[in-house]
Amino acid sequence: MYQLTVGEFKAKFSEVLSKVLLGDSIGITYGKNKKKVAALVPYGELIKQKKFKLGLLASKGSFKVVGDFKISGEEFLQS
Repeated sequence: MYQLTVGEFKAKFSEVLSKVLLGDSIGITYGKNKKKVAALVPYGELIKQKKFKLGLLASKGSFKVVGDFKISGEEFLQS
């Protein structure tokens, strides 16, 4: 993954999307300190990362979020 500032990201948006389509991940930084604020990843990678660990309950149970569930899996785990 390589990093771009917000300004560079705005200026090279089409080029960045082309790189994402080829499978690259891009980090977006902000401000003088170049704080990492976002990451742009190919959609296929995002789908692969949808598995959640249940921590202490990992060996005791599991859950699956179906398409018509009203909140995301992350929101469900945080509630």
